[in-house]
Amino acid sequence: MANIVPDGWREYAVTGAAQREIETLAMLAAALPDAYTVYHAVHWTRLEHGYSVYGEIDFVVVNQAGAMLLIEQKSGFLEEGPDGLVKRYAEKTKSVPMQMARSVAAMQNKLRARPGCRDVHLDYLLYCPDYQIKQLQTAGISPERIVDARRRDQLAAIVGQILPPGDAAAANPDSVRQVHRFLRDIVQLETDVSALIGRARGLVTRIAGGLAHWARQLEFTPFRLRVSGTAGSGKTQLALAEYRAAVEQGKRPLYVCYNRPLADHFQLIAPPGGHVCTLHMLCDQRLRAAGELPDFSQPDAFETLLARAAALPVEADWLFDTVIVDEGQDFSEAWRDLALRHLKPEGRALWLEDPLQNLYARAPVELPGWVRIHATSNYRSPRSVVRMLQNLLPEEFSIEAQGALQSSELVVLTYKDAAELTQQVKEGIRQCLAEGFKKADIAVVSYSGREKSLLFPYTELGPHRLKTYTGRYDLLGQPIYSDGDVLLESVYRFKGQSAPAIVFAEIDFDQLDERAVRKLFVGATRAMMKLVLVVSERSAAQLLERLG
Repeated sequence: MANIVPDGWREYAVTGAAQREIETLAMLAAALPDAYTVYHAVHWTRLEHGYSVYGEIDFVVVNQAGAMLLIEQKSGFLEEGPDGLVKRYAEKTKSVPMQMARSVAAMQNKLRARPGCRDVHLDYLLYCPDYQIKQLQTAGISPERIVDARRRDQLAAIVGQILPPGDAAAANPDSVRQVHRFLRDIVQLETDVSALIGRARGLVTRIAGGLAHWARQLEFTPFRLRVSGTAGSGKTQLALAEYRAAVEQGKRPLYVCYNRPLADHFQLIAPPGGHVCTLHMLCDQRLRAAGELPDFSQPDAFETLLARAAALPVEADWLFDTVIVDEGQDFSEAWRDLALRHLKPEGRALWLEDPLQNLYARAPVELPGWVRIHATSNYRSPRSVVRMLQNLLPEEFSIEAQGALQSSELVVLTYKDAAELTQQVKEGIRQCLAEGFKKADIAVVSYSGREKSLLFPYTELGPHRLKTYTGRYDLLGQPIYSDGDVLLESVYRFKGQSAPAIVFAEIDFDQLDERAVRKLFVGATRAMMKLVLVVSERSAAQLLERLG
C-alpha cells in the first residue's frame, strides 16, 4: 500500500470535487505498493488553490528514488476544441493543456531553485475519470499521458509504467530527503490543531498561510527564535512542525507550556519520540527521577517544587535537542531559566508567546540575542470577531483578519441575573445548533474562573448535559471529563484551544479596562466559525459603546 501524505483523509467526509479526489486517493493507496508516496491536499482548504497541491496539480507521486509524477485530475465534463481540451467553470473556460504546462513549468523552476532537487526526474499525467476523450491526438497533451474514463481502472498501473518504483539502493538518500522536504514545504503539511478540543475528534486541517510555512525557512546559529504571534496565527502549528522535524531527524524535542489542558492537547497531536509537559510537570518529573517525592499538601507546594527542581543538576537524560516554550507570556524569568536549562548548547529553541493572552499580568521576559518575529494575522477566527477585537484593542496591538471561513454575524445576548444567564446560555447553544453545529462542536467558555462561575455547579442546562473537567486523570495521564455533550470550560483553561462554535458566557466586568479586554480577546478568539457573547447588562452597555 502506498504511503499517503497527509493522513486523516479516510476520516474526512466530503462532497463534490473533493469526494472525487478522495476516491482517486483511495484507489492509489490500495493499488500502488509501498515504494510510492502520494502527496495530496484533498481535505485541506487553501484559498489560493482550492484542493490542489500546487497550481492545478492534485497529486504528486514520488517513488523510492525520489522521482516525481504530477497528476492533474479533471472531474466532470470536458470540452474538445481546436486548441485541445477545455474545462468550463461558472464564469470562464480554461485550457487544460495550458494549465498543465504552467503547473509543470512552475514546479520545475521551484525544484531547480531548491538545493538537492535540481536533477529530480519529473513527469506528468492528466486524469479524467468522468469523461471519455474523443480525439486523443488533438487533446493538446500526449495520449500516453492521459487516463480518461475508459482507462479509469488502469490508473495505478499506468502510474507504475510512467514512474517505476525506482532503485532505493542506487538513489542518493540526501536527494530523496530533499524531495520530500520540498513537497512538505509546498503543501505546508501542518495540522491545524484548532478543531481539537482536548482530544482528537477528527482531522480537520486548513492551510491559509501562518507561521508553520515561513518561520521555519529562517536559518541562523544558534537557532533562538522568539515568536510573538496573535491568536490564530499558527503558533501551535509551528510548534508541531518543529517538534515533528526533530523526531524525524532522530532527535529529542521538549515541548513545555504553562497550561495543563494545552499540554494534554499537544500530547494527543504530537508524534512519539519527544517529551510534552507543563513546567510544573517537568519539575515534578525531575524530582521524582531524583528520588524526591513532592508534597502537594503544603501551602507553598508549587513554589517549593520549582525551587527544588532548580537546585538539581541537569543530567544528560534531561537535555534535549529542541526546546519549545509555548505560552511564553505566562512565564516569569525564573521559569524561563528552568525550561531553557534543558536545551543542549547546540540545540534549537523556540519561544512562542502572545502578549494579548497574558491573563496573569506577568512582565515579559528578556531573551537577549534572540531573533524575534511578529505575526499579526489571525487565520482561525471569523472576520466579524476580529473586526470587533480591532475596535477594542489598544493602538500598540495589531491583529489582522485573515480568516478563510465565512461566518454568521457576531451574536450578543444580555442577562441581568443568574436565572437569565442560564436562559441566555441555552439560547446561545440553541442558535449554534440551529446553524447546523453538533453539540460536540460547541464549547461554552466562562469569562469567570471555575470557583466564581455561576455555570459550573450545573450538570445540565435544559436538554444539554455539560461536560466538565473532573480534576482527575486516567492511567494514561489523560484528563477525565464528566459525561456530557457540550463542553464547559473557563477562559483560563481553554486558552490555547478552540472550537468551531463558542458560547462565551458570564462576561461581566466593572470597567472595560486592559484586563477585561485581554479576557475578551482570549475567549473570543477561541471561535473558529461562530461566536455568541453572553454579557451582563452593565458590561454590554460599555462594550457596545466602545464598539460604536
